[in-house]
Amino acid sequence: MTFVPNSSASAANDILDIQAHSAILVDGNSGMILYEKESETALPTASMTKMMTEYLVLEAIQEGKITWEQETGISEYVYKISQNRNLSNVPLRSDGKYNVRELYEAMAIYSANGATIALSEVVAGSETNFVKMMNDKAAELGLETYKFVNTTGLNNKDLLGMHPEGTGAEEENLMSAKATAKLAYHLINDYPEVLETASIPKKIFREGTSDAINMSNWNWMLPSLIYGYEGVDGLKTGSTDLAGYCFTGTAEKNGIRLISVVMKAGSYEDRFGETRKLFDYGFSNFSVEEIVPAGYQDPNLTVLPVDKGKENEVEVKSTNPISILIKRGEKELYEPTVTIDESLLNKDGALTAPVEKELKVGTLSVAYKGEGQLKFLTSKGEELLATDVITTANVEKSNWFILFFKAIGGFFGDIFSSAADGIKGLFS
Repeated sequence: MTFVPNSSASAANDILDIQAHSAILVDGNSGMILYEKESETALPTASMTKMMTEYLVLEAIQEGKITWEQETGISEYVYKISQNRNLSNVPLRSDGKYNVRELYEAMAIYSANGATIALSEVVAGSETNFVKMMNDKAAELGLETYKFVNTTGLNNKDLLGMHPEGTGAEEENLMSAKATAKLAYHLINDYPEVLETASIPKKIFREGTSDAINMSNWNWMLPSLIYGYEGVDGLKTGSTDLAGYCFTGTAEKNGIRLISVVMKAGSYEDRFGETRKLFDYGFSNFSVEEIVPAGYQDPNLTVLPVDKGKENEVEVKSTNPISILIKRGEKELYEPTVTIDESLLNKDGALTAPVEKELKVGTLSVAYKGEGQLKFLTSKGEELLATDVITTANVEKSNWFILFFKAIGGFFGDIFSSAADGIKGLFS
């Protein structure tokens, strides 16, 4: 287990005592990892897979490739899978027409497998093509530890011999807890509207028709459900024989959004109980703090010298404030450091006039001086720990006359200094 930004700990020192094979807790804003247990181990993801399907559907809508009201027929493959009520499904008619929105809601709320495959066919023409898109997108998002073999998260053996081409009959999707958290991070930040559907506790599929079916959200941590937790508004459960019981959760309270992943918990209820531990830990022990205010000046570097200017120096300061989620009581362990871009300086370490106001001359970054190191899901987190350092004023170039006399003054000053040193030498 690892507590971040604390050092690695043995199982005996795991204060959260997470009863699952792997788990992770991250800041939904920066992607900072707050806790992890076996987070890079590849495990079956079950229906948490559908987060990637959701991502690609929402991307296709954003790019105008499909629309919410677009209708589709139902293939024989989708029809047969949708009739299996031992799996999570809304039965679909072979002669029916369904729009993208109702299929998406069935997938996101009720984890309907037939509806999920139908969406993949709308986007890519076939589930085989869609699975390729899933793996390509995973690479693009930098998930690192993953393998997608179908769109639903079922074991391929449940797909009645119609599993995607190029995949094995007994294969199942795999991701690590870290990769799953990264997928969830991208999903809710790139397409925050995903939470509008994921947070619906109950809905009727095809309400008002003879096909109406009550859909209860499998995420029982939504506030109005049995294991309700304040602020929970997503994201995706999953379970198969191989995967055990899994859950990717997200909650927002007091301006803080957390993302958690629990994989291979012992029971349906345990995945929610272990998620509660993670959320309690995050919300109780971390807060957003301003580490560096806007306009910060390093006490040892408030100005830079300027050569050939009407002024001999110019003030510098940081631009934006740096505020991040940190463990309570550790603010003093974050140290600001200013680094000047030396490519802008001459051989004497000075800027050369003219110098424009708000010229970027360097970077202010924050370093963690506590135990262990800060870890992020993506490079965006590290970027949040830095801001530009800029000049505060214009410095015009001196005219040739002033520069001439400055040069003469420097010349005679050098002669005088040399003479003074020589005289001192006579009496030493």
